Amino acid sequence: MNGQIEVRGARLHNLRDVDVDLPRDALVAVTGVSGSGKSSLAFGTIHGESQRRYLDSVAPYARRLLHTAIDPQVRDVHGLPPTVALEQGRSGAGARSSVGTVTTTGATLRMLLSRCGAYPPGAQRLDSDHFSANTAVGACPDCGGLGVVHEPTEASMVPDDSLSIAEGAVAAWPGAWLGKNYRDIVATLGHDVDAPWRELPAQTRTWILFTDEQPVVTVVPVRDAERINRPYQGTFSSAARYVRRTLAETRSATSRRRMLRFVETRACPTCAGRRLRPDALAVTWQGLAVDEAAALPVARLVEVLRARREELEGGPDAQAQAESVLVTDLLGRLELLLDLGLGHLSLDRPAVGVSTGELQRLRLATALRSGLFGVVYVLDEPSAGLHPRDVDQLMELLRALVAAGNTVVVVEHDMAVVQRCDWVVDVGPGAGRDGGEVLWSGPVGGLAGVAVSPTAAYLHQPVHEAEVRGVDTGRGPARGGRASTGTLELRGLERHTVRGVDLDLPLGVVTVVTGVSGSGKTSLLDAVHDVVGGQLARVEDVEGESGAAEGEDGAGPGPEPRSGGVARAVGDGAPTRVVRITQKPIGRSPRSTLATYTGLWDAVRQAFAATPEARGRGFTASRFSFNTTAGQCPTCGGEGAVAVELLFLPGTYAPCPTCHGDRFGPETLEVGWHGHTVADLLRMSVREAREALGGLPAAARALDALDALGLGYLQLGQSATELSGGEAQRIKLATELQKRRRSATLYLFDEPTTGLHPADVHRLLVQLHALAGEGHTVVVAEHDPAAVATADVVVQMGPGAGDAGGRVEEVRRVRPGPRPTAP
Repeated sequence: MNGQIEVRGARLHNLRDVDVDLPRDALVAVTGVSGSGKSSLAFGTIHGESQRRYLDSVAPYARRLLHTAIDPQVRDVHGLPPTVALEQGRSGAGARSSVGTVTTTGATLRMLLSRCGAYPPGAQRLDSDHFSANTAVGACPDCGGLGVVHEPTEASMVPDDSLSIAEGAVAAWPGAWLGKNYRDIVATLGHDVDAPWRELPAQTRTWILFTDEQPVVTVVPVRDAERINRPYQGTFSSAARYVRRTLAETRSATSRRRMLRFVETRACPTCAGRRLRPDALAVTWQGLAVDEAAALPVARLVEVLRARREELEGGPDAQAQAESVLVTDLLGRLELLLDLGLGHLSLDRPAVGVSTGELQRLRLATALRSGLFGVVYVLDEPSAGLHPRDVDQLMELLRALVAAGNTVVVVEHDMAVVQRCDWVVDVGPGAGRDGGEVLWSGPVGGLAGVAVSPTAAYLHQPVHEAEVRGVDTGRGPARGGRASTGTLELRGLERHTVRGVDLDLPLGVVTVVTGVSGSGKTSLLDAVHDVVGGQLARVEDVEGESGAAEGEDGAGPGPEPRSGGVARAVGDGAPTRVVRITQKPIGRSPRSTLATYTGLWDAVRQAFAATPEARGRGFTASRFSFNTTAGQCPTCGGEGAVAVELLFLPGTYAPCPTCHGDRFGPETLEVGWHGHTVADLLRMSVREAREALGGLPAAARALDALDALGLGYLQLGQSATELSGGEAQRIKLATELQKRRRSATLYLFDEPTTGLHPADVHRLLVQLHALAGEGHTVVVAEHDPAAVATADVVVQMGPGAGDAGGRVEEVRRVRPGPRPTAP
């Protein structure tokens, strides 16, 4: 009927032939525990069906291939308008994207400088490209628009001049064979490779490090006596030449980070770090060059624009009218950012430097300015990263979208947002195969009467009552505060907006750092990580394969800002390890999976290799990896899918016609273990695998940790590229929890409750408090009320955002009260 979106027979992923009706021109919340099927319904089915209908207009051949990739698996959807989806994640926001490019405000600002700026006398008028550091006509020619230069020096390339060349004094040279090749060439040329570097003649040292010559030398290597030593022709490269070439050509983030250790990075002497050519920097508007305007917090830039708009009102000439149009347009876009709690950001802030919640709100601001009506906006937890005081402004903007004639569907966990929606669809009751049912679809108030709904228990329940649900884990008292074992004294912390902060951080407890969005919570954690990791403890990386690829627009990658400060531990529990667990992906390739990242697949491969069938065929453990040539399907190379190139359209993927998604070759799949093939195990959920792999202790530990964190619904073969940020963060935590012996550790978490249902939040908090109960120190940047209420210590950052924040307002010990217990 009219006024509804009618979904019939939705079967995507774990949805169980779902029928549901959603009202149009309304604000609709879709809720449920993590993995219940919310996103499958909102994004996979509703948005997916809209995409499929749009792509019906392409050529029949291409349509056949695309329908393989975009298949919402729904019998029918009536009353569905076009949809716009804004998901969590960083797709399209690379290291060279900025707040200005994500919101398109950067282009308007450059146009304003181009058309209305004050030019020096006699200067030629420039177009907007001249005001971008990412164009050939705008970028500083000496630094390529990066604002910094990387200069190899003797001190940076030879950190220990007491070593000889043979002992590796030239640290900038590569390791393994190539580095030995350079050392052998130096010896062949007659230089002393056994003398300490500092004792070599200055001319020799300079030549080895900086020469542009590349002599080809016949080298007779000195190897082990039993090995054949054949002469070969070796080409020499100075250390500086090798460093510069690697920085210019490498596509490996690891290699680039290594090379940056052997250079001195400083501001470009030509542009003084401003990234642009002098002619563009000489143009000002309201006394500001383009880089100075882009560096202002949005809140301050809005003040400048408002003042200028008042000056221009009623201007008689065409120039004033043109400037008024540009100022009004830019002001309208930036005021939306203010309304979304993003006034602390600047337009030149790299997109990779903002949280996923902030990034989604930046995209939401762009959508609000588009002026669309009659569409369905599907939003993935727009409240993510928002302080509770900022939720009111978000709700006003969502209501504005509805008032403009749109339907807004939000996948949401924040009960404060859900309560203010017109309609709620609750999916569950559990996750994975235990979910996939619509438990309630109707006005929000009616959900309270659905007894089987986990959401109903939290919808109108105060936080302090929700905290004590369930049974105590036995790892600590259910009530009572936790006393610290010592103190981590931090002085003069410096990072972004955090400037000169002193903080006494209690050891052996759970500390929650809270404050409004942009108050400096993440910057404080970054500073603690860098200072403690650099002075007291060993930094351990659990981030896996992460990092954004460089794009074409926005801020240049540049060096990471360095944190300043001093750390000293007093008392017991001083950390010997620092572990930072964020929501960065655990991998950028489909080859990275839940099973491979956690390491449990190693135990599985060993078990298969030990079977009589495998031993009889001569199969080793590597045979049971889809990343080896021997084990993988020869058609898809172990990916389970093959790429399909389409004319005039982006490429897509289709299931492999040979292995049908199994990833492995036919001979590998002929070997069974307890009635299962390796492909069978990859298709199992964590909860199913706990039963199947209970006899493998190494695998069982990882599976138990994953299930305890509410990830029992994920498949072992789940690709890293399909995981949400919250899932990735909990997988990293589970990988850490499965370790049997851990020395005193400082754990740093950045908003770990993002994307979690309140029931899953409590599962997570149980594990965080268990870590503190074992003598570790846990520091969490959070907004979630349950996390704040159950902490041992709360650090309040503020008082405002951006330049108005960055200070420790208060450090208070939470009164003894309830600890989170297992739901």
